[in-house]
Amino acid sequence: MSLERIIVKGAKEHNLKNIDVEIPREKLVVITGLSGSGKSSLAFDTIYAEGQRRYVESLSSYARMFLGQMDKPNVESIEGLSPAISIDQKTTSKNPRSTVGTVTEIYDYLRLLYARIGVPHCTVCGREIRQQTVDQIVDKIMTYPVGTKIQVMSPVVRGRKGEHAKVLDSARKAGFVRVRADGIVYDLQEKIPLEKNKKHNIEIIVDRLVIKPEITSRLSDSIETASKHSGGIVMVNFGDEDVVFSQKYACPDHGVSIDELTPRMFSFNNPFGACPKCTGLGVFLKIDENKIIPDRNKSIKDGGIKGGGWAMEGSTIAAMYFDALARRYKFSLSTPIRDLPDDVVQKILYGTGDEKLTMHRRNVYGSGTYERSE
Repeated sequence: MSLERIIVKGAKEHNLKNIDVEIPREKLVVITGLSGSGKSSLAFDTIYAEGQRRYVESLSSYARMFLGQMDKPNVESIEGLSPAISIDQKTTSKNPRSTVGTVTEIYDYLRLLYARIGVPHCTVCGREIRQQTVDQIVDKIMTYPVGTKIQVMSPVVRGRKGEHAKVLDSARKAGFVRVRADGIVYDLQEKIPLEKNKKHNIEIIVDRLVIKPEITSRLSDSIETASKHSGGIVMVNFGDEDVVFSQKYACPDHGVSIDELTPRMFSFNNPFGACPKCTGLGVFLKIDENKIIPDRNKSIKDGGIKGGGWAMEGSTIAAMYFDALARRYKFSLSTPIRDLPDDVVQKILYGTGDEKLTMHRRNVYGSGTYERSE
């Protein structure tokens, strides 16, 4: 049997006229031809049918009871076959999350396989990620500057639906005072609004500390407490950043920590597994800067920005925006765009983020001052 090719000899299924064909394995192969030329007869009724038939025959008689037995196709011989999966060519879906993997359900088996036999590695150094001890976690936290305020937290609920009353009650009985639910800190004595049908993240706030040499012993105790309530996972908040440490999987050199491998981590339909940039779609939309600014030799005043609705003529809304940007970041609207600082061009194209601008507009109907954060 060839390991490089599927060899079909004497295929006579339906309208096939005793054809011989060799198809390379492990490659994407397209079968083309006129309607009625036998494409489906070869792909579905011959190659797939024989591959599926052989696979079913290899199973126990008990297992075959639950599977439909396919008839042997009209062919002299086929070599190099593997168990086959077929997707009906009439199956169409415009859902971008519907893939060959999801339609055939191989996707679910692969997630289970990766979760069970996968070996995580550090994304920085490439070394295998192993368990972290309490001492290693303490040493990593103590590398932050003296005076840094931290919160040691125990993540007891991660991406699960429900009101989680038992979890909150258990934390209250254990003597904890505060929790953070979906990013908001609550006192455990108050009613915490959690919608039953939404997914939530809940962390028990175990301790609040300021980094300094003498906190090592207390920090170690707090980490052990947090780890005990969350199955080995510790989350430390450093102000604007949450860092996850694991007594199960973490790189001690670079601080890259992950949860224990689970199937949902390999799901692009789950926020715990999906790429945060494309949200699991594999593509993301962005503007084409060369179309918005086709000629960087022009200034904004001369029409260098070609976005729809961004004309500078008269007292337009666009003119109000550009005037406000020019005043705030101290540049001239008559300067060619190629000579503007890169950070100014980025703000023109993508906005100022959280920074608010004051804009003035004057026309024949009057004038006004506006504040806008985009």
